[in-house]
Order: sequence, then C-alpha cells, then structure tokens
Amino acid sequence: MSADPALIWAYLSEGPLLWLAATLAAYAAGDWISRAARRQGWANPVLIAVLLLGLLLLGTGTPYATYFEGAQFVHFMLGPATVCLALPMYDNLPRMRAAALPILAGLVAGSAVAVVSALAIARGLGIEGPVLAALAPKSTTAPVAIGIAERLGGQPTLTAVLVLTTGILGAIIVTPLFDALGLRDWRARGLAVGTAAHGIGTARAFQVNPTAGAFAGIGMGLNAILTAFIAPLALRLFG
Repeated sequence: MSADPALIWAYLSEGPLLWLAATLAAYAAGDWISRAARRQGWANPVLIAVLLLGLLLLGTGTPYATYFEGAQFVHFMLGPATVCLALPMYDNLPRMRAAALPILAGLVAGSAVAVVSALAIARGLGIEGPVLAALAPKSTTAPVAIGIAERLGGQPTLTAVLVLTTGILGAIIVTPLFDALGLRDWRARGLAVGTAAHGIGTARAFQVNPTAGAFAGIGMGLNAILTAFIAPLALRLFG
C-alpha cells in the first residue's frame, strides 16, 4: 500500500528539522548562484535564499510561525555570530587607533543619519506609533535591532524584515555606488557599509576586500552601540 504524499508532507512539515534543513539548503543554493555570478552585488545569497524560502512557504501553504519554530536555531546563532565580529576589531586595533577621530566622526554621522532620516521620512508619510519604533534601528544588526525595538515598543517581526531589507539593499548597491563616487579607501568603504547595512553589508565587504570587511565589522559593532543611545532620543523627537 502506497503512502499518501499529502500525509507524509503534513508529518514532515510539523518537525523542526525540515525547516532548518530547508533554510540551510536555500542559503547553499543562494551561495552557489552567487559564486556562479562571480559574486556580483545583485546575486546576493541572502536575497536568493529569502526568495526561495518564500516561494516554498507560499507553495506549501506553511504559516511563518511553523517555519520559524523549526528554523529558530539559525536565529539563535545570530547572537554568537555578531559577537565574533569583535575579532576583526581586535586584529585592527593599531589601525583603529591611528584613525580614531575619522572613525568616530563617521560612526556618529552614519548612525544619526540612519535613524533620523528614516524616522523623518516615515513621520512625513504619516507613520507613527509602534511602526516608527520598529523602523528606528533598521541599520543595526538583527539581534540588537530587535532588542532595541522591543524596548521602544516596536514590533520585533517588522524590525527583522526592515533590517533584512536594509542589509540586502545596502549589499547590492554599495560597490557600484562607491565606484561611481570615486571612493578608493577600503577603510572608509568598509566602515560606511558596516554602519549602514550591518551584517549582510559586512559579508559583502569581505567578499570585495579584506580591509573593507574588517572595517565593516568595526562599523557594524560600534553602530549597534551608538544606535542604542540615538534611537530612543530620535524617537522622542519624532514620536
């Protein structure tokens, strides 16, 4: 007697390992496509993985809550992965000391503009309340951004979507934008993308140049600290 495929799928879809495996497989496929495209910015592996998983959930009618229950281990690993970015900061301490004032100025300007510009545009469009709070930390790495949004009364799920969108867009446009602007200093390029596009932008910076990747990690880590102070102040201004 042959088994009913629908019953088999119903059984598997309730298990956590299926969605964890699907997440890893989607990213592996995205990374393969990115390598085949010679790491072009538009072939971002995270973007490709998101599209593949979205199509899978849509095609199978699987609720996001069911998917997240199985794939939450990946979400948990975001925290340790973020902490590991302290390593490039440690390795580049002498270079950071030599450029301490430009780094500090760039970080303060980048963090403030990221938060204030987003809130000002959203407020001008009539957005308020929890959505504003979810938007404020969009340029910060996901674990920190979600924590900030929760403290400010925002919606963590919406914050995660905004963070992901910000990172993907930043990773796609960063190289052609800096090339068009004639910005050649890898330290400045890395610091800018890490501050504006957090982990996904940092991963892109490492693909392009090791120095850019190291300074992107610096920008990402320090921007998370600054945003925790700037976001509540800016939200009071526009809230």
